[in-house]
Amino acid sequence: MTNSKTVIANGQPVAARLPCSVEEFLIAQKLRPRSVVVEHNGEAVAPSEFSRRLLNAGDRLEIVKIVAGG
Repeated sequence: MTNSKTVIANGQPVAARLPCSVEEFLIAQKLRPRSVVVEHNGEAVAPSEFSRRLLNAGDRLEIVKIVAGG
């Protein structure tokens, strides 16, 4: 059963249907997984792990958008 709980994303509480993968969370936040760098509870997460890394209530994420150009 999936419940709506809260994770902390960039210092702000965000409701999410947990447990879910990092990839599912990003998509729910309208972020493209290939366009961000993610740290989960202080640990960098490789993009190849986004679909396997599960989030639980109270987890902390830092999400940084990658910007190309100069």
